[in-house]
Formats: sequence, C-alpha cells, structure tokens
Amino acid sequence: MVTAGIYLIIRSNVLFTLAPFTQEIIMIVGLVTAIFAATIGLKQNDIKKVLAYSTVSQLGYMFFALGLGAYTAAYFHLFTHAFFKALLFLGSGSVIHAMGGEQDIRKMGGLKKYMPITHLTFAIGTFAIAGIPPLAGFFSKDQILASAYAHNPIFWVLGLGGALLTAFYMFRLFYLTFYGSFRGTHEQEHHLHESPKTMTIPLIVLAVCSVFAGFVNVPEVLGGNHWLDRFFADILAGTTFILDGQEHAHLSHTLEYILMAVSVVAVLSVIFYARIRYNKNGHVPAGDGESIPGWQKLLVDKYRIDELYDAIVARPVVAASSWIQKIFETNFFDRIVNGVGQVVILGSRTARFLQTGNVGFYVFAMAIGILAILAANLFLN
Repeated sequence: MVTAGIYLIIRSNVLFTLAPFTQEIIMIVGLVTAIFAATIGLKQNDIKKVLAYSTVSQLGYMFFALGLGAYTAAYFHLFTHAFFKALLFLGSGSVIHAMGGEQDIRKMGGLKKYMPITHLTFAIGTFAIAGIPPLAGFFSKDQILASAYAHNPIFWVLGLGGALLTAFYMFRLFYLTFYGSFRGTHEQEHHLHESPKTMTIPLIVLAVCSVFAGFVNVPEVLGGNHWLDRFFADILAGTTFILDGQEHAHLSHTLEYILMAVSVVAVLSVIFYARIRYNKNGHVPAGDGESIPGWQKLLVDKYRIDELYDAIVARPVVAASSWIQKIFETNFFDRIVNGVGQVVILGSRTARFLQTGNVGFYVFAMAIGILAILAANLFLN
C-alpha cells in the first residue's frame, strides 16, 4: 500500500510525461515531503517513529524522482529501500524485544555489547540508507541526485540536503541506541540479550541484500551498464522521457565523480558530527517535561500536524456525524427500520392464527382457496 503510488505512476508514465505541469507538482510535493518528514525525524525519540518518518521521507524522495521523469531511478530507490528499511524495522523490533517493549531511545544505550548481531546488521542498514558506498542506498540516491542536477542544480542541492538530514537522524538513532552507557532500568539491563535465530537470521539476510542490491543498476561512470534502464525500456518506450542512462550521458564523467564525491563527503561529515554529539559527548535528548527550545518543540510536536488535522478534519467530521445522527438517524432511519420490524412482528402475530393444527380447518381453507382461484379465473377472463 505504501509504495503502490510509485508503481502506479511508473506504469502510467506515458500520461505523466504528457503532463509536464503535473510532473512539476509531483516533483515539488515529493521534495517537500522528503525534507518535511526528515526534519520531523530529527527530534523523534521513539525508535519506530524515527523509522516511520524516515519511510515517509524516502517515499518523498521517490516521488521527487518521478517528478523529474527519472522513473528508473525512482524504482531503483524503491527496490533498494525495501531491503534496508525492512532491515531497520526488524532491527528495531529486535531492540524492543531485548528492552522488554521499551521504544524510547533515550532509555537505551550501550546495546552493542549485548546484541552484536543486531548492532552489526542495524549498522549496515543505517549506512545503506545514509548513502555510503558501496551499499545499496548509495547507488539509488546517487541516480536520483544526478537526475536532479541534470534538471536543475538547485534541486540537487535540496535533494542532497534531504539526504544529509536522513544521515543525521539515522545515526542519532544508531548512536543513542547502541553506544554510550545504558540508560534504562536495572531490570531492563538484567534482561538484555541477543534475539533468537528466528529474528537474527532474517536480519543477516536483509543485511546481505542491503550490501549487494545496489549492484543491480551500477552507473556507467562506475563501470556498470544500467541494467534497470534496459529492463524498463519496453515500459518507457513511446514516451518523450530520456532514460536515466542516456540522461546522465550529457553529464560528463568528471562532473558525475564530483557530484558523488561531494555527496559522500557531506554525508560522512554529518555522520562524524552525529558521532561526536551522541557518542563521544554523550548528548541525550531532553526528556518529557524538560524545557525544549521553541523550534525544537515544533519538530518534537511534528509541526502540530496531528492537532491541525484534528481541528480541521476529525472534529468537524465527528460533529457533523453527531448532528446527522440526532436529526436523521434517530428521527428518520431508525423509524423506518423499527417500522419495518413492527410490521413484520404484527403480520407474524396475525398469521400465526392460521396455523391451528386442525386438519378440518386446513381442508376448509384449501377448499375456499380453490374456489377463490376458480372465481378469479372465471371473472377475470
């Protein structure tokens, strides 16, 4: 359900290619979604909420690519994202299992020594989603960023900004969860353990896929052959769209190397900053009830989107439903339903007198019925 829209637009690429204004809207909405959700993820402290907003952000990235006309790049990121995001979600489940149901990363820390397999696989997923080569996320994000630069360098800068936000909040989550000292209760620490094989084996499989899935569509500049471009050739045939591999052809290899290097160095810088802040300095986000600066409070509260939705959608719908229930449901529909029921009850109570159990009465009624049918045929014909 989450990724159905991506698939739908790719399959309907002819319609969207013939509507460039619609594509521009898709691109802008995707870019705004990617950055908007990523900024919310910066201040979330629930391990699953961070990953949930990360998913929203990555979907925005995919729609950003679709709006650029980079259909293959969008699918490629959908493909690679499936592996490392599944890995991260299952990894978070492993952590929650070890923590006895606790999901607040502020109450974790130091889990590396207790959960080596979960730590290693989670690290692979985190590096993959951050776009570190040669993991899967690097190739798909690079293809989207290259398409963005070919479209307009400003979009490349904005797309890179979204990638940097992703790297920061993911490594914030990673260091707060697995490094430093344990911040939970003594009871939780006493029960910390690695998850059973039924949980760790899927993590290992997904980690391997997160490493190698990107090699499906290695760009030509790195010695690849854009296999997905050829695979999608029939689907994209007949459109005015320039396939990703051809689109990148007018970007010189030198320029592509520079764009890759800048993005990787920028992401590594953000990771290094997150490591210093949350691992070396041991910074822990403010707890409930503690003072939080205004702009940070806005991110913690998710821009108050939930409250806004409640005010302009949920409460008006509930109020309208209550009014309709009082006016129409009680006075109109209920009376119709209850009236039908009363008619049925009254009819059954009347008709039961015909069932006397007297054979003579039944013979008499049958004779009367036959006479009535004969009379009807005689007079009506």
